[in-house]
Amino acid sequence: MKTLIKVDTTASPESQDVLHNRWHPDIPMVATVKPGDEFRVECVDWTGGQIRDDDSAQDIHTVDLSKVHYLSGPIGVEGAEPGDLLVVDILDVGVLPESNWGFTGIFAKSNGGGFLDEHYPDARKACWNFSGVYANSRHIPGVEFAGIMHPGLIGCLPSQDLLDTWNRRETTLFDTDPDRVPTLACLPYADTAHMGRLTGDARDKAAAEGARTVPPREHGGNCDIKDLTRGSKVYFPVYVKGGGLSMGDIHFSQGDGEITFCGAIEMAGYLDIRVSLIKGGVEKYAVLNPIFETSPIKPEYGDYLMFEGISVDESGQQHFLDATVAYRQACLNAINYLKLFGYTGEQAYAILGTAPIEGRISGIVDVPNACATLALPTGIFDFDIKPNADGPSAFPMGGADLARAAG
Repeated sequence: MKTLIKVDTTASPESQDVLHNRWHPDIPMVATVKPGDEFRVECVDWTGGQIRDDDSAQDIHTVDLSKVHYLSGPIGVEGAEPGDLLVVDILDVGVLPESNWGFTGIFAKSNGGGFLDEHYPDARKACWNFSGVYANSRHIPGVEFAGIMHPGLIGCLPSQDLLDTWNRRETTLFDTDPDRVPTLACLPYADTAHMGRLTGDARDKAAAEGARTVPPREHGGNCDIKDLTRGSKVYFPVYVKGGGLSMGDIHFSQGDGEITFCGAIEMAGYLDIRVSLIKGGVEKYAVLNPIFETSPIKPEYGDYLMFEGISVDESGQQHFLDATVAYRQACLNAINYLKLFGYTGEQAYAILGTAPIEGRISGIVDVPNACATLALPTGIFDFDIKPNADGPSAFPMGGADLARAAG
């Protein structure tokens, strides 16, 4: 497999012009391929090496989120024009041999937060060892599972009109509560923008309006879809000539929702991909957001414990068909259950973010309660977590817990 983009995990991301951390139509292509080509793209971890393999979460506490995500690309595809669909086959996803480890972070509420930041507001970190397809962590004993490796972030460059739409609507939301912590939206921030091979005044202008990579949008982006693994296919709408395909944020494994925000097992890695085009495909198939075909290859777990949540929050307040509240309650119910076996809340939270859990909106029509479910595979544990007449028995954790930040 030809390596089209090669990265250096020991060098600063800003020194590598095959990387960028903003979306903008003027970012130059770093390579051009033809429909039908197959090639490898290497990627640094989403923080660009800010996180270390150690037993302190100080780096999670202080990580500069204005710099993320560092993406490999953009890649041009010959013949791609606005209105086409760029078809991307993900042939393989793997670990870079020189960086054979990963990390999970619970971000501090003051710096990004997470789905349960009201309950777990402090920074924590788990580091993971990779043994082939399996991951285990010294910070979370008693758990090992096969990873569903996938890119958390992949998409095409936006047009200027689409970029302006993003900035306008996200600024309108931000302005409703500009002092909120965590923030309502991550607006353009030129100071830490890395614009690839764009230089001079053109670089400065693009950096001032370039979209941050944090959310998913119409072009794809940071969708964090765990099933987007080897053997899957994605149909991306094209907005600029050449398409401008970029990717990064490689995950070894993740649960549905990536609930801790840095909830996946983050790593440096590579993607082997093949590209093709469907001319005029956006109009032909009425595409607004990318369409995905799932992979025939994924870990199979036959037994699950399913935890339910409804649109009633932990204070007892009733919400109307609120699926976010319902899924949050399903997560909290699962965490409280795992704590009975000796895990701390933070360890249980991290398990739900990294293990291949299945999250579902199971009911969204029966007023006033939406019903969300979280299916936890029982086979990932070294002990039996199913209910029985004798009650739960704590697993010997040996004092292990997630790494903490000083102070």
